[in-house]
Formats: sequence, C-alpha cells, structure tokens
Amino acid sequence: MTPEEFQIQTGATLAQMADLHIFIERLTETNAVMNLVGPDSLPDVWNRHIWDSAQLLAMKPNAKTWADLGAGAGFPGLVLAILLKDRSDSHVWLIDSLGKRCRFLQEAVEGLSLRATVINGRAEEQRIKVDVVTARALAPMERLLAYAQPYLQRGAQGLFLKGEKAEAELIEARKVWQFDSDLSVSRSDPRGRIVSVRSLRRVPNR
Repeated sequence: MTPEEFQIQTGATLAQMADLHIFIERLTETNAVMNLVGPDSLPDVWNRHIWDSAQLLAMKPNAKTWADLGAGAGFPGLVLAILLKDRSDSHVWLIDSLGKRCRFLQEAVEGLSLRATVINGRAEEQRIKVDVVTARALAPMERLLAYAQPYLQRGAQGLFLKGEKAEAELIEARKVWQFDSDLSVSRSDPRGRIVSVRSLRRVPNR
C-alpha cells in the first residue's frame, strides 16, 4: 500500500498524512537503536502497520476514547490518535510497562500535539473508562482478556488485532472466560483477524 492508497482508503486529511509521515520517520530512526518493530516490516509500513491500525476506526467510527494496551511502537494507538486529532472530544491512552517504549511514545505525543496520554504501567492495574480497549500482538487471548478485564467491565468494547491463530486462541480463552465475540477478517492482511469482545466474566471456579 502506498501513502496515496492509504489516504483514499481512509479519507485522511493532508495534515493527518503529514503527521503520519513524521511518525514513520521517527519510528524508523528509533528502530535503528531500539527494537520497536521488525526491520523487515518497515518497507511495507503503510500496510503492515499504519493501515492495519487505522482500520479499527471504520469499525467504531463514533468511539471517542480508546485505550491501547502494550502500546509499544504506537500501533494501533498513535495512529488512532493522529486520525482523531481534530476531534476535540477524543482521547487515546497509550499504556506500556517498558519505560523506553513510553519515552518514544511520549516524544511522539508531544511532538505531534496529540490528544493522548502515555502511562508507564501494567495494563490491568489501570482504572480508565473508555469506549474501546485495543491491543496488537500483545498476548494470547486468554491472557489478553485478563489485561483488558478492567476496561471491559467499565463498558468498553474490545477490538483486538490478532493473527491467523485467533480462532484457536478463542477456544483456549473460553476455558477461563465467558464472553461474547465476533471475528472479522483484517483489511490489511487476509490472514489476520480482528476480535471484537463484550460482556467478559470469568468461568465459575476458574
């Protein structure tokens, strides 16, 4: 995917595209000294990372507040914050347990004047009420749902970017959790899945 194709797909403004270009430059520079994403994924960054993240907005276009667990390199959280920047009622929380990743995220948030807050801490220990909780490549579904539980119990919908093993992960997760879920095919990679989750609770006696 080219930047031009991304803009057509998403309707991103020129200002949003400029912010995304700046973000990609910073990511590329930082990735040379700190492993944020696989180096071999950078040549296809617009599809593998930017479009992969941005597709979540089409699923919840009216969502104002988002929490990105294990925000890492900023996918999907920083991309969402850039695309929501012009909405005065929007906010994205970027949560990561590793200090150096949080410093990278904070520099991006400040440099691009994003409506976002970086939290250096454990995802499951935060008490934030949001419309959507999301994560990408953070953990298998069983463990991911434990991280997301506080947000889901406060009314959030979960939208989790997963790979081709999503179905198998859901089967394992149901041994521990009761929840409603839907699977969608990723628009950036037909092998990927987006798992939508609501109404999470533990299986009794587990």
